Amino acid sequence: MNESERSSFDFERRFDDSKALEWMQENWSKSFIFCGLYAALVFTGQYFMKERPKMNLRLPLMLWSFSLAIFSIMGAFRTGTHMLHVLVNSGFKESVCDTSFYRAPIIKFWAYAFAVSKGPELGDTVFIILRKQRLIFLHWYHHITVLLYSWFTYKDQVAGGSWFMTMNFMVHAIMYTYYAFRAAGWKIPRRFAMIITATQMIQMVMGLTVLGFVYRWIHDVNCPSNMDNIVWGSIMYLSYFVLFASFFYNTYFKDGSKSMESKGSKAE
Repeated sequence: MNESERSSFDFERRFDDSKALEWMQENWSKSFIFCGLYAALVFTGQYFMKERPKMNLRLPLMLWSFSLAIFSIMGAFRTGTHMLHVLVNSGFKESVCDTSFYRAPIIKFWAYAFAVSKGPELGDTVFIILRKQRLIFLHWYHHITVLLYSWFTYKDQVAGGSWFMTMNFMVHAIMYTYYAFRAAGWKIPRRFAMIITATQMIQMVMGLTVLGFVYRWIHDVNCPSNMDNIVWGSIMYLSYFVLFASFFYNTYFKDGSKSMESKGSKAE
């Protein structure tokens, strides 16, 4: 047993990545069905709540956010450790082109869990609808597209995925922790919300950068990808950046005197 296997948990060692890949390749297209049902929930849910009083749901929201925060923190630690090891020992190019994380002893579980988790994360929207907060386009557009792209990327196991996954885990670790404390009633300075949104924009810039390098190295034997993934990923990250930048400006500068609650701060 090598060092990485000794440092892994039993559920990580026992995870069958070959069966996970087989399932995703057979079922990834069902993500379109899930997104269709989700979109229907967005609009019918808002219509259902239109004449009804908003629900408090503070405790369920706190538990929900706390659970996703713990999951994201663990994922960020596991995948981040792997990424740091690759960067230090093999360099940036290998960190971009590396696809071994889909099968690596420790993080093969987290690679699959990351993709699958984009389904349950749709539940964020339920709280917004039932609490009658403002549901902005960025929120539900992001949930739909990230689910589709995550499943599409995992089933092809292309280069760049390690960066996408690690960055998202890290941002979500911060974001859901913030939401959990907010739901618990903590008064958190406004600048922390600004930092989270700024971090999300940096994530989008890095996503575009990584895809640019994947395109540059796509003909290398050890940097497998395809143009469909690069094109759709670039469109996704570029649209996210524009929408997050617009949200950042409108929330913190144009309408700076308004509270986060009135703007519907939960963009992701």
